[in-house]
Amino acid sequence: MGTRKPADEPVRLSRQDARRIAVGAQLLDEPRPTDLLDVVRRLSAVQVDLTAAVAPSADLVCWSRLGRSYRIGDLDDLFQERRVVELRGFLRPAEDIALHRAEMEAWPGPEPLVDWQMDVADWVSANDECRLDILDQLESEAPLSARQLPDSCVVPWRSTGWTNNKNTQRMLDFMESRGEVAVASRAGRERQWDLASRIYPDTRAVPAAEAEVERARRRLAALGIARAKAVETQAEPHDVGSVGVVAVVEGLRGQWQVDPEQLSQLGEPFRGRTVLLSPLDRLVFDRKRMTELFEFDYQLEMYKPAAKRRWGYWALPILHGDRLVGKLDATADLDGGVLRVDAVHEDEPFPAALRKAVDREISELASWLGLTVAR
Repeated sequence: MGTRKPADEPVRLSRQDARRIAVGAQLLDEPRPTDLLDVVRRLSAVQVDLTAAVAPSADLVCWSRLGRSYRIGDLDDLFQERRVVELRGFLRPAEDIALHRAEMEAWPGPEPLVDWQMDVADWVSANDECRLDILDQLESEAPLSARQLPDSCVVPWRSTGWTNNKNTQRMLDFMESRGEVAVASRAGRERQWDLASRIYPDTRAVPAAEAEVERARRRLAALGIARAKAVETQAEPHDVGSVGVVAVVEGLRGQWQVDPEQLSQLGEPFRGRTVLLSPLDRLVFDRKRMTELFEFDYQLEMYKPAAKRRWGYWALPILHGDRLVGKLDATADLDGGVLRVDAVHEDEPFPAALRKAVDREISELASWLGLTVAR
């Protein structure tokens, strides 16, 4: 259990303490949560990814917490009711938009701007007629996909990647960050856009400095334990600044920030579960944190050539208690009615009880999808 020190010294945690804090914060211990909206609020952000080798990631994330009480479509129902909204690729509680409004109003960021922010602002300004055309068409015809909206850009978008010349989509991305448009629905894999004023709740902006601290506090509550600083990421950071309680973890360099609520529960018995996780689950998505706390070797290999994959296209990390113990290589064959299990990769040979627990979870996953298991 964590050792408390005087206020000017960090709390000392074993690595097991740190793992259990992370697992508990992510609602992956016992007892399971029972309310979907409460889960989204607790997690603060659920990544949208439509890769469905097994099931869409957001659905897998919810199933991992709620189990068979969660049905595919429940999350979309919350979205259609506007109790959950999408912002920059993450589903968030609708009320949390108030914590992003000041950032939207200050787009592309507070002064002084860095080079990429100035470049983006210049591009949007040069194509302001296109931005206004999009707003006009959405006003009268929304929801519409990017390909249904006009591309009246006079300066094409340039990049070294897949967004090169995707003018309308890039404009929509920036308009979303500005708080002008929002995702209203999806048709297949395409986002359908509308005016943000018709999607987001009518809430006032929380002042920028206050909102930044509150977002970090909620992020830490969702993660349980995180670094004050981490590699910068888009949309949803991994770091939490100075919120929470400072801690050091046995065997790891540097300091961590810990959620006070999770820290207070370390003295209580830990009741773990065996869980199959989405590769994009927040427990494992920060790969550096995953490696440090769980000593787990894992990469998402969907972008690798098949011959170079060790674990599979969309291998699901396997959590057992407070340890990540292996990967499930499986594919949902909806037409064939089976969950095809190609391999269960055991990081260390599974004891009989663990193998039985993993098999049970695979059967639960197949049942949830309306499939039978084929090995």
